[in-house]
Amino acid sequence: QLQLVESGGGLVQPGGSLRLSCAASGFTLDYYAIGWFRQAPGKEREWISCISSTGGRTQGADSVKGRITISRDIAKNTVYLQMNSLKPEDTGVYYCAKSRYSACSVSSGFPYDTWGQGTQVTVSS
Repeated sequence: QLQLVESGGGLVQPGGSLRLSCAASGFTLDYYAIGWFRQAPGKEREWISCISSTGGRTQGADSVKGRITISRDIAKNTVYLQMNSLKPEDTGVYYCAKSRYSACSVSSGFPYDTWGQGTQVTVSS
């Protein structure tokens, strides 16, 4: 069974950092791209970043560019999202998802076909 489990969210002050984890099971990262997304209250889901099956990274969405780094640990079959200089507008539920393809896609839906349950990130003083 394909599964993704996010963790690492929480409450952080503006300017702080968090590292989110996305643990995959039922498949290996060598074959599929993994994307990170977020959904703020009352807003649509937003694509943030992606890492391909070969480890290639996208620059990230404009809203987080320069403040996030996506990485992975093949041995742990886990993808990470390091977020720095967090702002209140970064608040939301963060999801990871597996793509049907090995290359990254900038999309909040297809071709991402397996989603985690999400982890809440709240940036507030």
